[in-house]
Amino acid sequence: MKINRRRFLLSSALVGGGVLIGYTATRPSRHRRANTELAGSGESFVTSLLKIEADNTVTIYVPHSEMGQGVHTSLSMMAADELDADWERVNIEQAPAIDLFANGDLVTGFSGELGAPSFLAPLISVSAVKIAELANLQTTGGSSSVRFTGEHSMRYAGAAARELLVQCAANRWAVPAAECTTALSHVQHNASGRSLSYGELAAEAAMLEPSSEPTLKTRDEYNIMGKAISRNDIPAKVDGSAPYGIDAQPDDMLYAAIRFAPVFGTKLVSVDAGDVLNRRGIKKVVQLEDSVAVVADSYWRAKEALKSVNAVFEELGNENVSSATIYEQFDASLAGDESDKDREIGDTQAAFDSAADVIEASYRVPYLAHAAMEPMNCTVHLKDGRANIWTSTQDALGIKSRIASILGIAAEDATFHHSYVGGGFGRRLPFTWNVIDHAALIAKEFDVPVKTVLSREDDMQQDYYRPAVASNFKAAFDSSGLVRGWQNRFTGPVQTPGAA
Repeated sequence: MKINRRRFLLSSALVGGGVLIGYTATRPSRHRRANTELAGSGESFVTSLLKIEADNTVTIYVPHSEMGQGVHTSLSMMAADELDADWERVNIEQAPAIDLFANGDLVTGFSGELGAPSFLAPLISVSAVKIAELANLQTTGGSSSVRFTGEHSMRYAGAAARELLVQCAANRWAVPAAECTTALSHVQHNASGRSLSYGELAAEAAMLEPSSEPTLKTRDEYNIMGKAISRNDIPAKVDGSAPYGIDAQPDDMLYAAIRFAPVFGTKLVSVDAGDVLNRRGIKKVVQLEDSVAVVADSYWRAKEALKSVNAVFEELGNENVSSATIYEQFDASLAGDESDKDREIGDTQAAFDSAADVIEASYRVPYLAHAAMEPMNCTVHLKDGRANIWTSTQDALGIKSRIASILGIAAEDATFHHSYVGGGFGRRLPFTWNVIDHAALIAKEFDVPVKTVLSREDDMQQDYYRPAVASNFKAAFDSSGLVRGWQNRFTGPVQTPGAA
């Protein structure tokens, strides 16, 4: 196999991380930690994602955010099918924001897509887990949940647990494991007619080490995957009881409305609050580096009072930048000779020189906000060196760590309260969290919970936008109308790590 430079560098980084942290090519026993930290009486984690209770209830922990894509149901179906669980007795839980549920499969999956050599897969897999833990990575995005976590964690967790349960039953009956079958959360020995529920075997199975390479089902063996299963999040969303981050309502909560600098990168120079602090319900005017906020006993009062606050921001020369000036720069770039060639296949110039007809067209797409349906929000309560956090997010572990750092406390002293996500689209991924940072800084000023909410106007103005692009296409046709060549020249800003 030929290893190119990109593969070499990527593999070296991942494997190097494994060597530096002293890992070997075997995963640590994560289900034992789950049993120590999360299991209650009569509960056993057979793998870190699967908990089985004595009454034969199976609980599946999903390490991804549910934001309308149905991932809680789909990932649970994958695990339950491999487990041969009774779907009617399956509970689905959001995995808590702790490093036990960091998304190592995200690192592993994208490394594979970037071309890491297959012979390094075992070590990369182990390194990826540690990288995800160190990076506080519990991300939902990039269409990665099913194709990475589902295929590489959920299915393996179910299959490994099933093998352990079968082995425990075979040991009790003193029969070969190959003579045992599984169905509906039971292990059967058909020759003798004996049967044991998973709940009867779980505590014993939890003492064993699950295989990292269990046998997965073939497509024709699926009992749950591929079926029309009702999503578990739909009933609560239909009757209005589904909790979102913005619904957080801890006792004694205050509300913050915030005004950012109108131009990215500018700083707050001065604030004149006038008589705002004398108004009913207004608690404080908080000045931050690039914004000003009003905190009150209702969001409406905070928002209305903020309109009367006179904030002056520095000028950096970007105040006159507009869509028109940006497209003028794009057009000038397209008309110039400088360009980087992404790809060229065949003799394009010859195709155009011999063309019977050439058609050209130009297209533009603007900067575009994510415009998530649920307004950007975050509620933080800091008291006695501990914090509670409520928000809708695509990376709960990352947010918990980030807010803890801003508050000056250990991540272990912060508790993240999960909720459904009212639209993400990348807006609630790491590095697009301006509201999160500001919510934490505002909450530091109080010993009661403070909910910071961005108005729709502020969210549009302070989003991390999809890049604007200008693109010229040209196609060459022969006399019979067949395309013989095409060319695309495009220009736009370099997409920053914060863009999503």
